[in-house]
Amino acid sequence: MQTIHLLHSLEDATWEQSKIPQAIILGHFDGIHQGHQHVIKRAVAHAKEQGLIAGLMTFHPHPKGVFGKPGYDRYLTPLGEKERQLEALGVDRLYVVEFDTVFAQITPSEFVHALCRLDAKHVVCGFDYRFGHRGAGTAEMLREEGKNCFTVDIVEPIDQDGTKVSSTRIRECLDEGDVTLANELLGRSYMLRGEVVHGEKRGRAIGYPTANVQPEEPYYIPKLGVYAVRAEVRGETYDSVLSVGLKPTFHSHIPEPVVEAHLFDFHDDIYGETMTVYLKKFIRGEQKFNSVQELINQIHLDAEQAKVYLRTLSK
Repeated sequence: MQTIHLLHSLEDATWEQSKIPQAIILGHFDGIHQGHQHVIKRAVAHAKEQGLIAGLMTFHPHPKGVFGKPGYDRYLTPLGEKERQLEALGVDRLYVVEFDTVFAQITPSEFVHALCRLDAKHVVCGFDYRFGHRGAGTAEMLREEGKNCFTVDIVEPIDQDGTKVSSTRIRECLDEGDVTLANELLGRSYMLRGEVVHGEKRGRAIGYPTANVQPEEPYYIPKLGVYAVRAEVRGETYDSVLSVGLKPTFHSHIPEPVVEAHLFDFHDDIYGETMTVYLKKFIRGEQKFNSVQELINQIHLDAEQAKVYLRTLSK
């Protein structure tokens, strides 16, 4: 898959240089959840049938973050992860449009003209897609304004047992610790990926050595607490228990949550390796313990609960 970064100026030469007959999928697509996958697969199938390439246009950073909405400086699928997911779904070309307050001022007509400059022959978007200044453009307007350049496929939303599949709902689930529902809406396990770095090595001293995972991108951090997870490192997967937290038993304040995984029956040195943790079940919220022994006792219970749960899952 080719990734092309487009500047906010619609007059930038890169827009014209990127011209090729294509089907373009529009949306931010944070999470690449089941609803997103439905839209993307539909567009990819159409592109193949019509001999077009399948392009997808997203915006970075998140428009809500640019306008100051809390939490939108972190992503369910940061850009690197988004690229991996989209390539697996058959997208040929990813357009990453630089979103800022200047780009936010363009009119719906100017945006449609930009799609025509890219030689879009077919455009696919969700029913609630909005574009242009203050979101004045609608999916139906896109169809009308672009009728001389491209056809438009407007895709209806997908429900999961009566719950609308949306990035907002998935974020809410992660905030609540409802990993089970978040994973159902995503169509896969929510994950964090990063390098194993040196930490305080306190886990080793109390009999539960942990891999301190430094997220490589600004992933959305779930509810602080303990999770049953599967950890992947060096191409192998291990049942594990994960702590995401501020370590209140030992610290009065640390700036960012620490992500630490204890891999069962694993003793290798993996500093500097990339690890991916797949969240499977929320076990409990973060707690401050009165003593180290009290913490050790709880970690033992957490580990046993994680082992029991993970044994019920297929690999």
